[in-house]
Amino acid sequence: MKFYAHHGCFDEERLIGTFFMVDVEMSIPGCPAALTDNLEDAVDYSHAYQIISEEMSKPSRLLEHVAGRIIRTLSRSFILSDCRVTVSKLSPALGGEEVGRASVTLTMKDLQHE
Repeated sequence: MKFYAHHGCFDEERLIGTFFMVDVEMSIPGCPAALTDNLEDAVDYSHAYQIISEEMSKPSRLLEHVAGRIIRTLSRSFILSDCRVTVSKLSPALGGEEVGRASVTLTMKDLQHE
C-alpha cells in the first residue's frame, strides 16, 4: 500500500511529507475461510486498509512507532496469531547516493513487552 504521509525525525519531514509503502502479513489461527469459502470467515481487507490508512495519517517521528501502532490496531480488530508490518520511507534523504527506501519491520512478538 502506498501513502503520502508526514513521518520523520525532522520538523520539515513532518511538515512537507513524502511517500511511504506499507506491507502487511496477517496470520489467522485456523483460517476458517480456507475451509468454508465463506466471505464472513475471511479477513475484511478493505477494513484492514482503512485501519492502516488511518494510522498512516497520524504523524510520527519514527517508522517503528508507525509499524507498532498498525500492529496494535489490527490485532484489536482481527483475531490474529501473528502480524508482520513493514513501513518503508521511499527515497529518504540520507545525505549520500540516492536510496530507494528505508524500512522497518515489526511483528507481534516485538511488542510483547507491552
